[in-house]
Amino acid sequence: MVDIRLQNIVKTFGAGPHAVRAVDSVNLTIKGGELFFLLGPSGCGKTTLLRAVAGLAPPDEGQVWFGDRDVTHEAVEDRGAAMVFQNYALWPHMTVRRNIEYGPRMQGKKREERARLADDKLELVRMAAYGGRKPPQLSGGQQQRVALARALAAQPACLLLDEPLSNLDAQLRLRMREELRRLVKSTGTTGLYVTHDQKEALSMGDRIAVMHEGRVVQVGTPEELYERPQSKFVAGFVGEANFFEGRVTQLDDQTCVESEDGRLPVDASRLPSGVGQVEYCIRPEKLRLQVLAESEVLPAGCSGFMGAVVERSYLGDVCQYVCRLASGACWKVTVLGSRDIAGTGEKICLTARAEDVIPLLKGPGEE
Repeated sequence: MVDIRLQNIVKTFGAGPHAVRAVDSVNLTIKGGELFFLLGPSGCGKTTLLRAVAGLAPPDEGQVWFGDRDVTHEAVEDRGAAMVFQNYALWPHMTVRRNIEYGPRMQGKKREERARLADDKLELVRMAAYGGRKPPQLSGGQQQRVALARALAAQPACLLLDEPLSNLDAQLRLRMREELRRLVKSTGTTGLYVTHDQKEALSMGDRIAVMHEGRVVQVGTPEELYERPQSKFVAGFVGEANFFEGRVTQLDDQTCVESEDGRLPVDASRLPSGVGQVEYCIRPEKLRLQVLAESEVLPAGCSGFMGAVVERSYLGDVCQYVCRLASGACWKVTVLGSRDIAGTGEKICLTARAEDVIPLLKGPGEE
């Protein structure tokens, strides 16, 4: 178990006017024993940053620390890090057992120690009955477990995972999330995990760093990132969100935000000081949808956005409605269960609690 510290990491590809900063001045601390996620869209720099930690793509600037040891310029094999690749990278001509013993053999461990480690890791990943098989004889999920066992057999100070579930089908990927977290946490190893899958990060991570255009734009627990995003990019990337701009007003004893579609209550303690027009977001499942009669209007002094249902999607456990507001903006509303509470074309009012109306700051690249 070791802390990982990244100080002012910069990695540039190309030169001159065509140079691209894939990683731009990243500072992060990953606590020992933590399963930490780097989350972001393709091309945001997350895999490049992971490779810098592994030693496969040394940074142009900055330092990588494992505990109190500066490993920035150390060789890959001297760092004490093990990597699980997206395609597993198992030796197809070796048995499962020999694949798992490969790391300890390269470390010079004796045969008895290699065998003990292989037995231990095969048991850990519930693959003890498959030691004599070769990777082509295994399913994708089984190969993923073997790749993890091989990495853990090297007894690494940290485990680096590059989208290890992306090659699995949807149902297997869901089952493997909990299993993979259990395996990593049971060893006490520090884990650094790269993914573009928001649900994967939210369901597995202790903490998450969201990356955008080479920079870390927010770090927090899954709950903090989902419930308290700081920018429009984070709000839109980590789950779904409806956005609107408005001006803060006071209605009796309640602080509200007023827009061309209506008004909604807002928690005054969360508003940035000295700013009039602010952008906000509301998660689709935080909205309450009420059907109105065609002639019905919102009473004076009441909070809510008026609109009409333009689309309904049945998703099994939930129904999602698309509602067009007076401004022309289309908002998503998620309702638990399959009951049809509103039909296409029906007039509706959308309301929300003050604590669910989230003020946002401008992030990198946002106007």
